[in-house]
Amino acid sequence: MNIAVSSTTSLTAGPSTADPSTADLSIARADITPVVSDLANSQCATPFDELGIHPHPQGKGLVIRAWRPDATMVEVFDHHTGKLLGEMSRNEAGVFELHLPRRKKPFLYQLAIHWANGHRFVVYDPYCFGEYILAQSDIEPDGLYRHLGARVVSHKVNSKLTIQGILFKVYAPYARSVSIVGSFNGWDDRLLPMASADDGIWRLFVPGVQPGDQYKYAIRDYHGNPLPLKTDPFARHIEQWPGLASVVPGVENYSWKDQQWMSQRQEKNDREQPFSIYEVHVGSWKRKEDGNFLNFRELADALIPYVMDMGFTHVELLPVSEHPLFESWGYQPVGLYAPSSRYGSSDDFRYFVDQCHQKGIGVILDWVPAHFPSDEHGLARFDGSSLYEHPDPRRGWHPDWQTCIYDFGKPWVQDFLVSNALYWLDEFHIDGLRVDAVASMLYLDYSRNHGEWEANIHGGNGNLEAMAFLKKFNEKVHTAFPGVMTIAEESTSWPGVSRAIADGGLGFDFKWNMGWMNDTLEYMKLDPVYRQHHHGQMTFSTVYAWSENFVLPLSHDEVVHGKGTILTRMPGDDWQRFANLRAYLAFMYAHPGKKLLFMGAELGTFNEWNPNNQLDWGLLENPEGFSAGVQKLVKTLNQLHGSESAMFEQDLKVEGFAWTVVDDYNQSVLVFRRYDNEGNSLQVVCNLTPVVRDNYRIGVPVAGRYCEILNTDNTCFGGSGVSAGELLEAEEIPMHHLPCSLTLTLPPLATVILKHS
Repeated sequence: MNIAVSSTTSLTAGPSTADPSTADLSIARADITPVVSDLANSQCATPFDELGIHPHPQGKGLVIRAWRPDATMVEVFDHHTGKLLGEMSRNEAGVFELHLPRRKKPFLYQLAIHWANGHRFVVYDPYCFGEYILAQSDIEPDGLYRHLGARVVSHKVNSKLTIQGILFKVYAPYARSVSIVGSFNGWDDRLLPMASADDGIWRLFVPGVQPGDQYKYAIRDYHGNPLPLKTDPFARHIEQWPGLASVVPGVENYSWKDQQWMSQRQEKNDREQPFSIYEVHVGSWKRKEDGNFLNFRELADALIPYVMDMGFTHVELLPVSEHPLFESWGYQPVGLYAPSSRYGSSDDFRYFVDQCHQKGIGVILDWVPAHFPSDEHGLARFDGSSLYEHPDPRRGWHPDWQTCIYDFGKPWVQDFLVSNALYWLDEFHIDGLRVDAVASMLYLDYSRNHGEWEANIHGGNGNLEAMAFLKKFNEKVHTAFPGVMTIAEESTSWPGVSRAIADGGLGFDFKWNMGWMNDTLEYMKLDPVYRQHHHGQMTFSTVYAWSENFVLPLSHDEVVHGKGTILTRMPGDDWQRFANLRAYLAFMYAHPGKKLLFMGAELGTFNEWNPNNQLDWGLLENPEGFSAGVQKLVKTLNQLHGSESAMFEQDLKVEGFAWTVVDDYNQSVLVFRRYDNEGNSLQVVCNLTPVVRDNYRIGVPVAGRYCEILNTDNTCFGGSGVSAGELLEAEEIPMHHLPCSLTLTLPPLATVILKHS
C-alpha cells in the first residue's frame, strides 16, 4: 500500500503499530552536530549531510533523520509495503531519527507528521532525494529560465515509480543559508533548508507542493543575518500586493496556432516593410464596466479587431513584467519572468500574442534592463550582497527614479538579463523588444552632477560594461531569433546605436528619434504667427534622419506629468487645435522613419493619460465630431502607409527623400517628396498656418495629372473642405530644380499628399 503524498491531508491510512523487528528508537548520535546546530539556527547550507537516509555511523544498517522542529511526533512508513517502520525519536534541537539495523539499501519512505493540536499529514521526505538534487547541473547561461525558479518535475525513483514535485532553484552565492517558505509549510523558515553547491545555486526537490501554491525564499546573509523574504527572481507568476509571493507554476503546454506568422516573420519584420506601431498600456486601454482590468484574453478579443480596423501593423505593450506599483506603468519591474498577474496567467498572455499573430499583427514588448526597484522583496541586496546592483552608488543607484542599477560587468547579471530577453522571445513568441532607458545605461554621468560619477578607464563618461552588455544582448537575440527586432529608446546623439556590431555599432535594429519628436512638438505648440521664426525645428531632422534607423515616437512619455496631450499642445480654438493635430500626424506619417502612436492620440483626447482610467472612448459617440475625424484620419494614414510603397520602402535610405520647398519660412510651408525603390514619388505639402494659399506652385518630377490622395482638411476628417484643386496638371515648367511644376491651393493648417496618376 502506498500512502498518498499531501501537505494538508490527515493521516487516515496505514498500519497503526510499528514493526518492532525493524525499528530501533535509540538516537544514533547523542551530541548535536554542527549541521544540526545550523539547522536549529536556520543557517544550514548542507542539509543532506544530516537529513534523509544514511548508513548508520557504526555500520549497523541505516538511519533516517528528519528535521521537523514543529512536530510532536514523526513516524516512518515504507513506501512499498505501507508498513509503519517505527516512531522516530526527537532530540532537543528538533531532529527526529529512526535506526533500521536490518536495512542495507536505501529505499523510498514517507513521514507521518503529528502536531500538538492533533493534526497530522503524510509526505515524502524531501531529503531522501539527495543524490538526485546534488547531481543537478545548470550549464546554459542563455537559458537560465529553463532551469531556475520553481519547476514541476517528475523524479524517476525506478522503472515503475515516478514521484512528482517541485524542484526549487535559486542563485544566491553569498548567502549563509536559504530555505523555502510557503503556503505548504506555514511559512516556517526552519522546515525546508535548501542545499548549496559550488555554482552558487541552492536546490531542493519538494514532493507534494502543488501548482498554485505560494512561496518565497528565506535567505540569511553571509553573517547569518535574516533578510526580508525574497520573491523568486525566476518566478513565472507573482501574487499582487500586499502578499507579493511567488506562485508555483503548472506544467506549461500551450498549443500555439501562429505557425504561419512565425514562418513569415523575418520577411514581415524586414526594414523595408511598413511599420505602424500602436503603443498600449494594458491596464488602461479599455476596462470592464465595473472598472476592473481586462485580462489578456479579453484584451485580445477587444484590442485586436480595433488594431486591425485601424490598420496598425504592430502592437507595442508597455512592460507587462510584474510590477507591484501599478503607477510605474511597468517600468519598475520586480518579476522580470512573470507576466503581470493583474491580467491573468502566462497562458493568457500567450493567447494574446497568438491571436495577434493569427490576425497578422506583430507584438513588441517594452523591456527594462536598465534598472530595478529597491523593494525589499525583490533583487536589491538579494543574498545580502550587491548580487544584481552595482556596489558603488555612483553606478548602482539612479537618482531620477530612486532605483537600483544593474552591474552590467557581472557575468551573472549579463546571463540573467540575456536569458530574460530570450525567455520572452522563446516562450511567448514576442516579435520585438523595445529597450527602455538606453541612454541611462550608456552614460556614467547620466543625471549626475560633477563629483557624483567616476570616469571609465579611458577617462570618458561611457559605461563600457553597459556597452558590452547591449552588444551581447543584440548578438544573442539576433542569433537565436532571426527576424526579431530590437529597438532602443536612446535620447542622445550616441553614435551607431542601430548600426551593426561589426561596424562599430551597438547592434539595435532601430532607435527612437527623440530629437524629431522634441523639435516638431515644440514647433507645433507655437501660435502660427510665430512659426516662421522656428522653421528649422521642422526641417532639422533631415540633417541626421539616416544616421540611424529611426522610429518616430509619439509615445506615452509625451502625454503625462502635466504635458497634456498631443492635441492640447496645439494652439488656437478647438477647430485650429484639431486641424493642427491632423496636419502634424500626416506630416509624421510622410516623414522618413517608422511610426509609433500611443493609444489615445488617434482619438484627439483632451485628457492627459491616466493609467487608472480607460481611454475617453465617449469622444467617438458623435460620428461627425472632431475626435471621430482624427480617428478616421489615422486609419487613412495607416492604409496609405501600407499601400503606397513610397511611404515606407526607403524610410531608412537618403534616396527615399528629397526637399522640394525647405525655406519658405515666411509662409510656414514645407514641400518634400518620398520615393519608392522604383523611383515613383509622392508629393507632400504642409501649410502650417490657418491662411489658405492660392496658386502655390511647386516643382514635380514628371508632367501629367496629379491626384489628391490625402488632404487633412477634408470634411470627413473634420476639416473645412478646402481642396488642393479639381484638376492638378503639371506642366513642363522647371521649378525647384525639377523639370516640371504644378499650381495648387494650400488648405489651412493642413497636409496634402499628391500622387501622379
